[in-house]
Amino acid sequence: MQSATVFFGLMALVAAVTAAPGGFGLGYGGGGHYGGGLDYYAYPKYSYNYGVADKITGDQKSAGEVRDGPLTKGYYSVVQPDGVLRTVNYVVDPKLGFQAQVINKGIAGHPAIYKGFGGHHRWTSSGWISGYN
Repeated sequence: MQSATVFFGLMALVAAVTAAPGGFGLGYGGGGHYGGGLDYYAYPKYSYNYGVADKITGDQKSAGEVRDGPLTKGYYSVVQPDGVLRTVNYVVDPKLGFQAQVINKGIAGHPAIYKGFGGHHRWTSSGWISGYN
């Protein structure tokens, strides 16, 4: 009988601690707080840079970002299919939100034509045939 009293007493204590306002819960219970009612977050701080410059395909792009707490600054750039370099510089601020500046550099033009085929061409079971009418 004494073990039943101890068991029910412990169950009542666990229920009271878990349901207590202010987050005295065990583990992650108790209103979303851990331990003594405080949430702990790591301070957000990072930076990265990335870039591609492929001479064969002509693919060029880059990106970078720096975050220190609530403020984030970054950029990305890409050479578009028409040859224009588009660069976007941005800032993310908790008060002003997302702000971006878009810069296009260059004159739009048609991409270079692959010189492997002359005139008309079509695909057959034996491969590409060029120059038919």
